[in-house]
Amino acid sequence: MRQFKNLILIAIFAINSTVTAKAQTKVDTSKVYKLKEVSIVRNKFRNEIIPVQVLAGKELENLSAYSVADAVRYFSGIQIKDYGGIGGLKTVNIRSMGSHHVGVFFDGIQVGNAQNGVVDLGRFSLDNMESISLYNGQKSSVFQPAKNYASASSIFMRTKVPTFTNSKKDNLKLGYKTGSFDLVNPNLLWEHKFNDKISSSINTEYIYTSGKYKFTYEKKDGYKTTETRKNGDVRMLRIEASLFGKINGGHWKTKLYLYDSERGYPGASVREKPGKFKHQDRQWDNNFFFQGSFQKKLTDKYSLLLNAKYAYDYMHYLSDPRLDISTMYVNNHYTQQEVYFSASHLYSPFDFWCISLANDLQFNTLDADLINFVYPKRYTILSALSSSLDFNKFKAQVSLLHTKVLNTTKVDGGKAKNMSVFTPTLVLSYKPLADKDFHIRAFFKRVFRMPTFNDLYYTFIGNKNLNPEYTNQYNLGITYRKDFKSNLIKNIEVKLDGYYNEVEDKIIAMPTSNQFRWTMINLGEVEIRGIDASFSTMLNIWDISINTKLNYTYQKAQDFTDASSQWYGGQIPYIPWHSGSIILSPTYKDWSMNYSFIYTGERYEAVANIEENYAQPWYTHDLSISKSLKLNNLSLRLTGELNNLLDQQYEVVQCYPMPGTNYKLKLSMIL
Repeated sequence: MRQFKNLILIAIFAINSTVTAKAQTKVDTSKVYKLKEVSIVRNKFRNEIIPVQVLAGKELENLSAYSVADAVRYFSGIQIKDYGGIGGLKTVNIRSMGSHHVGVFFDGIQVGNAQNGVVDLGRFSLDNMESISLYNGQKSSVFQPAKNYASASSIFMRTKVPTFTNSKKDNLKLGYKTGSFDLVNPNLLWEHKFNDKISSSINTEYIYTSGKYKFTYEKKDGYKTTETRKNGDVRMLRIEASLFGKINGGHWKTKLYLYDSERGYPGASVREKPGKFKHQDRQWDNNFFFQGSFQKKLTDKYSLLLNAKYAYDYMHYLSDPRLDISTMYVNNHYTQQEVYFSASHLYSPFDFWCISLANDLQFNTLDADLINFVYPKRYTILSALSSSLDFNKFKAQVSLLHTKVLNTTKVDGGKAKNMSVFTPTLVLSYKPLADKDFHIRAFFKRVFRMPTFNDLYYTFIGNKNLNPEYTNQYNLGITYRKDFKSNLIKNIEVKLDGYYNEVEDKIIAMPTSNQFRWTMINLGEVEIRGIDASFSTMLNIWDISINTKLNYTYQKAQDFTDASSQWYGGQIPYIPWHSGSIILSPTYKDWSMNYSFIYTGERYEAVANIEENYAQPWYTHDLSISKSLKLNNLSLRLTGELNNLLDQQYEVVQCYPMPGTNYKLKLSMIL
């Protein structure tokens, strides 16, 4: 805080000195002079009481990533399930608790999917993304909607807010990407300033890719063969329109989001006879939502946050056994609707003490042309009471979330049971040394997850009597940060967290012959022990600035459901013992480079930890180089990417081969 005040004093002194100097030369004191706008930028160290990982700004822009799913691979504690190529489904699993326990938030409001509870992160582009944050537990702030307390882990995506320099009223950015897989990807961003209080942003993007790529694998009879990955094409159009407003003591924003896509699902690669199955499964998606947020400090002690959202999601899935005899005929249409309201109140009786009360109401419906479908509706009421204390060295947060779920169906006796559950959270942080940025932190959180509509009502698979999942999370960690006056090392930051998670009545969804039909496996009790470690630093070597980030994760996730089973205590499917990533980003004048490395260690592809289910480790090297140019009022940026440099043939999910070496070229123009 003292450094911030010093910066303000320096800025005021500089402005005053400039005005004084002019006054000593040619200043007419009878006139009013308008000073140019001064921006004070400060690098703020993220001293979060709850573990957080962030990719933002240039670091996020320089990554060799198509979507949010590609970017979050660089966080520790994450496993991505990727079913091959650009068109394949991409879901995220954090600390081995499953995709259903991950809350995905877009500009502060959760992205929902009451049908299957999983959000496909591959549909969110990085084109207009300002930052991506991953929280284990929940966000550190108590001033948030009740929904934010309901997930074991959360991913927050924040899009860019328009900024205008000098007297500009418009910013226009045009971009185009091409590369492997017949990629065509134009995009446009237009920001407009109506006045000092209101601005707007329109961002649109189109993607086409054939999704075809060669892959090599070893056949069942022992020799290697090469095949082409097919039916991975994608046609996608995304449009976002936003309004931003400033008011006294607060701000507001609205967002309109449209997403339309058609994609092929390439399906599993068969070992016995390459190309035997054509895998012509298709999916069409139409997603629309409108959301708004209003925040205002009404008094010195009281603030109000309001959120609202309406979402409409349509999906058509087609699977034809005439093209793939291993599957069954599926030609289904699904329509989801969601209405959401939230009101959060923050009261601060003292500077060191805050109290928050948040109430959310959510209504979900699902329509489908399935046999004997029950047409479910669900009302979810969430109330969160939380409080935080800040005594400089010692910080604490405590919250209690009440979740009430009311289910209804059109079929008598077809509905799942209603639920009413209380779940607490306790967070502690201590700074033992006054002159060091060293913090010790810990948290406990209990999480309740209601089964999804598919879990409960899906024809032939759903079970209306299915028990919900409960999770207990324990975390103990440290954070250390140090800035140096050295010309070589500018700063270092170290984070280390150990955790233990218990999951009761855990439900695992495993794909069958196609990606739409799943087998629900209830593992009962799972215990997860792990370590997340990260190290980052900034170096200066001559005129070259180098940002470095290293992440490492160790996880032991065991199934303790049935003591009589021969697989008792085994590692659960697709969870590696060891994983990690490295990012190196050198910058020299108008040139920038980004090298990234991702490693996923050995794991098993089924509950049975036997040799037949053993999966080899895999790793990839990616490289990108960018050059920025200035031509009068036009700014250009040229980028070349080369991904999977060593052309490693690997599979994230069994029988879903990933691309080998591929490239991408980008051109962006800013007017």
